[in-house]
Amino acid sequence: MNAPIIALDFPSMEEVSTFLSQFHNETLHVKVGMQLFYKEGPSIIEKLKEAGHWIFLDLKLHDIPNTVKEAMRSLSSLGVDMVNVHAAGGTNMMEAAIEGLELGLTGGRARPLCMAVTQLTSTSEKMLKEELLIHKEMELTVLHYAKLAKQSGLEGIVCSALEVPTMKQELKNVITVTPGIRLLGDRADDQTRIVTPAKAKQLGSDFIVVGRSITRSDNPLAAYERVVAEWQN
Repeated sequence: MNAPIIALDFPSMEEVSTFLSQFHNETLHVKVGMQLFYKEGPSIIEKLKEAGHWIFLDLKLHDIPNTVKEAMRSLSSLGVDMVNVHAAGGTNMMEAAIEGLELGLTGGRARPLCMAVTQLTSTSEKMLKEELLIHKEMELTVLHYAKLAKQSGLEGIVCSALEVPTMKQELKNVITVTPGIRLLGDRADDQTRIVTPAKAKQLGSDFIVVGRSITRSDNPLAAYERVVAEWQN
């Protein structure tokens, strides 16, 4: 069972260091998103890697194929473990992402896993239809994007845990990364398709991404241990 991925949604390395110091030098699975990476740049990856952490670099690339290819070439050289793109960029873009990741490898490192974001866990059925003008049901839309991702050579997808059973049934060897994880009693905030760690395990998620339930807790270490207990036991 993979360790829960902690979303390091902080504005600076200083705040990240303060947060991680509560974990007594434990090596963790962590996610670096736009907020932190755009502020600190590649140096944040180097510092986290020096500490031994497994890193999901969550930048959700979505651009023309060549731009994504060259961006992934740069990101691959950083030595991260997982990256992602928006599946809505299409198959040519996703294939270019894989090509860029291969080109950027150095020192015999393995290629980062590449995930396709299907629909954000903040997206509701109402938003899907009325704002994005996608008139298929959420699960069918996610499945279609997942199939495109697998055809393009990606290892898996980012989706809600609620959609995982269908993905596992319809697609062979697909890796599912599921954000929108909340401990029971926590606020949903801007998320709509959420589950607990225990429910995500039951539904078959491969990775869970947990942010505010840990990072905004009065006792982050205790909250993390609670997440681990639900997820791995």
